[in-house]
Amino acid sequence: MERFGGAWRTWTAENRSRYDRSRLRYPSDVTDAEWALIAGMIPPAKRGGNARTVDLREVVNGLLYVLGTGCQWRAIPKDLPPRSTLHGYFMRWEWDGTLERIHHALYVQCREQAGRETSPTAAIIDSQSVKGAEKGGASIDPHGYDGGKKIKGKKRHVLVDTLGLMLHAVVHSAGLQDRDGGVLVMATLFGMFPFLRKLYADAGYQGPKFQAALKRVLRQVQIQIVRRSDTAQGFAVLPRRWIVERTIAWLNRCRRLAKDWENLNRTALAFLRLASIRLMMRRLCQH
Repeated sequence: MERFGGAWRTWTAENRSRYDRSRLRYPSDVTDAEWALIAGMIPPAKRGGNARTVDLREVVNGLLYVLGTGCQWRAIPKDLPPRSTLHGYFMRWEWDGTLERIHHALYVQCREQAGRETSPTAAIIDSQSVKGAEKGGASIDPHGYDGGKKIKGKKRHVLVDTLGLMLHAVVHSAGLQDRDGGVLVMATLFGMFPFLRKLYADAGYQGPKFQAALKRVLRQVQIQIVRRSDTAQGFAVLPRRWIVERTIAWLNRCRRLAKDWENLNRTALAFLRLASIRLMMRRLCQH
């Protein structure tokens, strides 16, 4: 029992996390509990040269600010590290695999917290076409046009487990069909989830072409197409498919993901992975 707000009550983990969140400078900042989860997974400074003077927690706060608010790099508040520092660390952590390692470690902790095995046996796949922003230059990954959704931009292919946690993702041109992008997602898992046996998908992944390609990259995985009923009218919750759609909605709470602002697909994927890290940190700390 602790005294808080003039009244005695049980100080649960949820109450503590809400109290910590209210004391932060920005809602996107990490709490002490969240920072404790990832601080040990950030690589130390290289040997030699001057000592590191950058506060890595402030770097994480700055990146989450850009992710959550969707602001331009040049519009970062003055009380956060400069944009050159934030962008430099973001690119470094994307290139050396730091974001991917943090994401996988937090995923394992979320699975254990839910009482599940580390490697899932079932997954759900879906894509989201995102409208591209105005940008130009020679070193820009090409965009495409999704004729079904009438969107010119990029497409995010997301693979989630039955808890709604992101397993893997790929960003590519919106002109690439779902069955081809789905094969790209499954082919780049690189054996991270060896016990995966079942894959749920919508009608965009049906047909012998996708099944044959899936058998070449993951022979043990069986696909089940979840179709919408012909008698359904209006909105209808589809078994299993609603899980990945909910996850996409969770990730879209980050305004940086509202449109395709990034010149490179790898940068867009890094922001998508950072959004998933943010989601799992808050889940582990019961926000």
